[in-house]
Amino acid sequence: MRPLRFLLIKEFKQIFRNKTLLPLIFALPLIQLLIMPLAADYEVKNIYINIVDNDHSSYSQELTAKILASGYFRLSEAGHSFDEAFKQIESDEADLILEIPPNFKRNLLRTGSEKLFIAVNAINGTKANLGGSYLSSIIGDFNQQISIDIQPLSPASRPKAIEVTSLNWFNPYLNYKIFMVPAILVILVTMVGAYMCGLNIVKEKEVGTIEQINVSPIKKHHYILGKLIPFWIIGMVDFSIGFFLISWLIYGIVPIGSMLLLYSYLALFLVAILGFGLLISTYSETQQQAMSVAFFFMMIFILMSGLFTSIDAMPGWAQKIAYANPVTYFIEVMRMVVLKGSGLAHITKHIFIMIGFAILFNTWAIINYRKTS
Repeated sequence: MRPLRFLLIKEFKQIFRNKTLLPLIFALPLIQLLIMPLAADYEVKNIYINIVDNDHSSYSQELTAKILASGYFRLSEAGHSFDEAFKQIESDEADLILEIPPNFKRNLLRTGSEKLFIAVNAINGTKANLGGSYLSSIIGDFNQQISIDIQPLSPASRPKAIEVTSLNWFNPYLNYKIFMVPAILVILVTMVGAYMCGLNIVKEKEVGTIEQINVSPIKKHHYILGKLIPFWIIGMVDFSIGFFLISWLIYGIVPIGSMLLLYSYLALFLVAILGFGLLISTYSETQQQAMSVAFFFMMIFILMSGLFTSIDAMPGWAQKIAYANPVTYFIEVMRMVVLKGSGLAHITKHIFIMIGFAILFNTWAIINYRKTS
């Protein structure tokens, strides 16, 4: 084990002597973890709506007030006609148009029904769907309210209604940060492992120091372990700082499950993802090549991991790619252990799958690393 010990000493000295690498390893991931959850928000607010009120009655004014009081909408302008309002959508100053027809109140009182027109700017599909759903829900509540005012019923003749009470488990206040921060932390640990470990070997290729290793009696697996272990330790430290300093203290996310179980899976995940970084480095001759290949796979890891989009909502071919992604399983484990308090029995499948990834990537990297004697 002496050759491995000397290799580890060499690697740590190289890492801590590199003044450019240290901020990339420790500072930037923490800054990203602090900022990204503030932007990765599933809740859509500040939806600009143009209300064309052709009635100017108490009902239309009450509906307008109810929409603006919801907190989701901002009035871009009270348009005088649909054509004027549509120009605001074309100039991207409004997201929705609500047109209230003339005689809105009178028709409601006489016939008990009336139609409203909603036009949605669907360039941003997420904002359009949620904005239209919010507006439809508000109009539905307003409709129930005025129906009682128009046709008041005695308590005995009122139809029986089913009252629904919601209970949100694991995230009772639907705080998206509690859902997103653990997953973003996984992505940052993955980036540190895949990028930094991969670039480390390629840098030695570029400066020529790897030739000294190649002509030495060091075994291939010793060399691979010497590259893997330092970044494994750095990954554990990065995760600990991000979890306890930012996730716990700043965002107030207190894990429900076992920290020992979480760190055990983290240790296994780092072996797999560092092996992937080493594998990239064995195929790359320059740092630019390694960064390009790592960036390609990181985009797939991020977008196909369930971070932003539920895997169940993906098409069948995309789900197969997602389940061939090691990041998918760690994000699931993070959310299960931190938010649900899941135990070992619940993540046994994830453990065996990650062991498979670790064996595959590291064995492939060792075999592909060509050492000349």
